[in-house]
Amino acid sequence: MRRTGAGSVALGLAATSMVGFTSAGPAGALTAPVAMTADDLATWQTNGVVWALAQAGGVVFAGGTFSTVRPPGAAAGKGEQKALNFQAFDAASGAPTSCRLSFTVGTGTSTVRALAVSPDKSTLYAGGTFGSVNGTPVSNLAAIDIATCKVRTGFKVAVSAQVRAIAVTADTVYFGGNFTTVAGKARQHFAAVGTAGALKPFTAAADKAGKALLVTPDGSKVVLGGDFTKVNGASSHALAVVNATTGANVRTYPGFIPPTSTVQSLAADATGFYTGNEGTGTGVFDGRIAVDFSTLNQRWRDTCLGATQAVQVYKGVLYSSSHAHDCSSMGQFPQMNDRQHLLAESVGNPRPLLGWFPDTDDGPAGTEKIGPRAMTVASEGGTDYLWVGGEFTRIASNGNRPQQGLVRFANTPDTRAPSVPQKVTATAVTGGVRVAWQAALDLDDSALAYTVYRDGTAVGTVAGTSVFWNRPTLALTDTATRPGTAYAYQVTARDPAGNTTARSAAASVTTPGTPVSATVTVTAGADSYANAAAPNATYGSDQQLAVRGSSAYTAYLRFTLPAAPAGTVLKSARLTVRTSSDPLAPSAGPLNVQHVTGSWTEAGVTWANRPALGPGAIGALPAPTAAQGDYSAPLALPSLTAALGRTYDLALTSASTDSAWFWSREAPGTAGHPQLTLTFGKP
Repeated sequence: MRRTGAGSVALGLAATSMVGFTSAGPAGALTAPVAMTADDLATWQTNGVVWALAQAGGVVFAGGTFSTVRPPGAAAGKGEQKALNFQAFDAASGAPTSCRLSFTVGTGTSTVRALAVSPDKSTLYAGGTFGSVNGTPVSNLAAIDIATCKVRTGFKVAVSAQVRAIAVTADTVYFGGNFTTVAGKARQHFAAVGTAGALKPFTAAADKAGKALLVTPDGSKVVLGGDFTKVNGASSHALAVVNATTGANVRTYPGFIPPTSTVQSLAADATGFYTGNEGTGTGVFDGRIAVDFSTLNQRWRDTCLGATQAVQVYKGVLYSSSHAHDCSSMGQFPQMNDRQHLLAESVGNPRPLLGWFPDTDDGPAGTEKIGPRAMTVASEGGTDYLWVGGEFTRIASNGNRPQQGLVRFANTPDTRAPSVPQKVTATAVTGGVRVAWQAALDLDDSALAYTVYRDGTAVGTVAGTSVFWNRPTLALTDTATRPGTAYAYQVTARDPAGNTTARSAAASVTTPGTPVSATVTVTAGADSYANAAAPNATYGSDQQLAVRGSSAYTAYLRFTLPAAPAGTVLKSARLTVRTSSDPLAPSAGPLNVQHVTGSWTEAGVTWANRPALGPGAIGALPAPTAAQGDYSAPLALPSLTAALGRTYDLALTSASTDSAWFWSREAPGTAGHPQLTLTFGKP
């Protein structure tokens, strides 16, 4: 994922990098105002391009140029079901519903390029290049009864060429495309019919193709988008606003959009409409424009490069599909070879881009390789789903996972952790150790919290913000360090939902100066036990050590002791052993720790050749009364001090008739192996 944060630090620590932190709202635990996670959901796939999406009642309708659909994760040709240019899907599960329609044409390639649902959610209107739907003759425009998934045979409109955009009110179906006649009457690229199919007087004559339509909230005006340069004879390249009844010009936009660019899509909220633009050649405009309904003037303009194909508003955020590759003119990411296909920005201001960066690929050879083409938001069961369709074949943001034509996201809680922090360094500085790292990435959270660990213990937190093109170096100074001491530091990243990464690779550092104190843990380098009942048996390879007084067992341990750090002496020593998981491991009797003065080997020690022990005990273990428990004994120092820098042997003995069983160094893993903890300090 792609992200980072700002700064709060625990007592005894100083933050040396502070980046602004924005708290996420509780609804989705995402960095506000983003409300959709970037966690792609399992969704059925198509074997071709999805050009259009619409939704009603928890069902998503997908239209395009494809012939089959298949399950999520399935390779092309596996588990396929016939779906000729259309399929309905359950919004929540991503699986096909029983509504299947076949859009066909007598000659050429049939395709569905536009879908729209009536305000009462009863009728789906489809446009494209087709001559029949499920065998019912139509002409590039059709009405589908949603409840029965059948063509409305009474809706018959003869459209002379491809339909590429549809907008619907309670009594009117507006559409745009490549056509020049409708019902035998001249209609240049835009037209309107009643819901029964009768041609309306609406005439908005454009000289080139219509590609996008929307009706203003008050129903009085229609916004037109496309390739055109003139509307009703007036100069208005790619964008115009006309009267919803007559089609007469209300607002034209000469010179507003460069002549090398077109409007591919339109979306609206209560305050205004938003354009998605595509350009070709030099001097293009590929970004997005916000226009206020109240004035029909521009609110803002996003000048990122990389053709925008679809726009969708959701909870104050404009989500867009494009193949953005250069947003440097916006102060965002520079020109890059890898395109970013999904973006989000506030409807109030496109700067900065919001921290929402799921990504697809461009698509296969033989397509325009644009990536996503269509977007819609559908609701089911209290959850909202953002559906994205296009010509992509993979989800680049999720391990380049194969997924063709369709993908979904939801406003459910975020479940994916950020990336593990990288490039962790630890440097001794005046007053402590400066720990620095490169900010992590998270695809739907630009604000992250980082925890710094010293030798496995958390010592402070830092918050920071990051996006994929700007991963700053964050840092924390640990001021609670000691001179002349070795430390290892690790860092984790956590998003606002609490998803936390694994710890980073450790960065080691030794502070300068003479150590005031040091603690060293040494694990056993050899261990075994001897059994009085089997005097010649060896147990050096066993995973357990046994200790008992009657019918005796004696355990033997060997440690290689470090030399005392310069300027220090041994201040304390502690032996720790762990009872095994065997139900018989606990014992009611305490144990003694004794210094071994004789020689022995792990593989060869037996009861018959057991080594001599020093007089008396140098420590005592309390009765180990529970399985899988750690038990420690402070040790007398004289014999250990004399052995610093060499090996040192211990024995565990008991006067109890109840045996105790402990893990040996041969036990699986590393936890619970016998160990000595030595603490050094000034004399």
